[in-house]
Amino acid sequence: MSDTTDPMQILSGALPFLKRYDDQIVVVKYGGHAMGEEETALRFGRDIALLEQVGVNPVVVHGGGPQINAMLKRLNVQSTFVQGLRVTDEAMLDVVEMVLAGPVNKQVAEAITRAGAIAVGISGKDGGLIRARKLMRTVRDPGSRIEQVLDLGFVGEPEAVDTRVLKLLIGADIVPVVAPVGVGADGQTYNINADTVAGAIAGALGAERLLMLTDVAGVKGPDGAFITEMSVAEVRAGIEAGWISAGMIPKVETCIYAIERGVKGAVILDGRVPHAVLSELFTHGGAGTLIKP
Repeated sequence: MSDTTDPMQILSGALPFLKRYDDQIVVVKYGGHAMGEEETALRFGRDIALLEQVGVNPVVVHGGGPQINAMLKRLNVQSTFVQGLRVTDEAMLDVVEMVLAGPVNKQVAEAITRAGAIAVGISGKDGGLIRARKLMRTVRDPGSRIEQVLDLGFVGEPEAVDTRVLKLLIGADIVPVVAPVGVGADGQTYNINADTVAGAIAGALGAERLLMLTDVAGVKGPDGAFITEMSVAEVRAGIEAGWISAGMIPKVETCIYAIERGVKGAVILDGRVPHAVLSELFTHGGAGTLIKP
């Protein structure tokens, strides 16, 4: 794992990697604390702009949980939870779409554009990008062991991805910045997990890499040591054995989903580390845990 944080030092040894990623699509999921402070956001924008300028085709999918929470508090919209999971009712859906497809989406696109590339913010509803369906989640009652279906309201999952609008933007050397909302066959808007959207888009585009920026360095083994590379089979074994657990499970499952749909590799890395994206793509050691077929 590289500890390089100087972008010029990274690029000085990047020639072999520049050839590998020339004209390839790299989908970057950006969210959590990685998009918190202004300087972190501007640095991310510069890194994405640099990717575009050296011949990579980046596609950014962003979250916005902290910003949604702040707006809910400001508007005094109360959250309802079922089995610890937040329900998206009509009032909350309006706030989610307003925040994700509004200020958050435009701030990310503006940071990239300010750095010298051209970025355009869209939502999964634009151009029919993400056809969604209602997410059905079940939990098992610890006492009776009976599975119960949870109704999380207008929470969805991607059913299909129409990549035409993304390919038009990429072909025009424009960086797409996607807010994770989708629309059902009946026109209903759905709030979708940003990790899930990133995996679905990466798979639909046949991306060279899916980069999942998180708040941790990557996957740790049963001994607590950082793992630089894993196969899909090894990830599944880690879940079965229990040392891949909690919040890491949905992230690695998204990586597996994308790989099974043609993505060459997916990486979980710490988005708070300066220039983590550049370090991962353009250095031998990388910056996170690479999951491959």
